[in-house]
Amino acid sequence: MDAASRIAALDEVPDDDTLLFTIRDGFDREEAILTKLADGVAAYRNHCQHWTDVRLDSGDGAAMRDGELLCQRHGALFEQATGYCTTGPCEGATLETVGVTVENGTIYLDEPDYEFEKLGPSGEHDLSSRGRIDFSGT
Repeated sequence: MDAASRIAALDEVPDDDTLLFTIRDGFDREEAILTKLADGVAAYRNHCQHWTDVRLDSGDGAAMRDGELLCQRHGALFEQATGYCTTGPCEGATLETVGVTVENGTIYLDEPDYEFEKLGPSGEHDLSSRGRIDFSGT
């Protein structure tokens, strides 16, 4: 894999949390989250399947609850390894995956239509709006 597609070292992904990163398709930026699994990592686009214009997180990566990814707006829970919604308003839906590969302890973007831009948020959203239900406690 080439250095431009390098996202992070595997040990940079928290065991009980997620790592937020930004990708782009030439013009548009999109956020994704990495989550560590027993045998590698999984990556998902950072939006809920209930309302796909709503982020899973509140700006710093999706929270985890009892080993599942939590949508902080709707309270939906998604299996870490598959992205399948087990509880919440979008039960039965599945998060959209982002292709990643782990080689020699390093995670690379493996998504032909996207380029890795940076770790962290895209900066293209307004986190001040709290117009929808929020389960984050903030």
